[in-house]
Amino acid sequence: MREQEHLGDDRIQVSIFMSPFNVHVNWYPVSGAVSYFKYHPGKYLVAWHPKSSTENERSTVVVRNPKHGDVLFRQIAGALARRICTYSEPNATASQGSEFGFIKFGSRVDVLLPLHARITVALGDKVQGATTVIARFDQTA
Repeated sequence: MREQEHLGDDRIQVSIFMSPFNVHVNWYPVSGAVSYFKYHPGKYLVAWHPKSSTENERSTVVVRNPKHGDVLFRQIAGALARRICTYSEPNATASQGSEFGFIKFGSRVDVLLPLHARITVALGDKVQGATTVIARFDQTA
């Protein structure tokens, strides 16, 4: 998919949906420096709606990893989730697996990875925050 907000290039998108019964803490998917952060007020469409990632309340964070490039991730509020909390700020250091925020009552997190990433999860998998490996980077990239 073409990322339109900040990077302006083609990306692999992995969307993680959370039910109101899930834990809604969000962890950095990669280490590096936070190079971009923006909060967007918006609607509260259901998380699986195709326009929820561009029209709903959301926060976008980009972490620049020196070896693998930029990884963009987005917290997206849904029909029940009405509050996003993000601790990230530009120039902060991100450590993979450390907490960067949460979504009250959950909803969705999109992770937009470089095209050279190898996705390790499949549609319908149940992932666990700070535990499940979503993708791996080829060591030669």
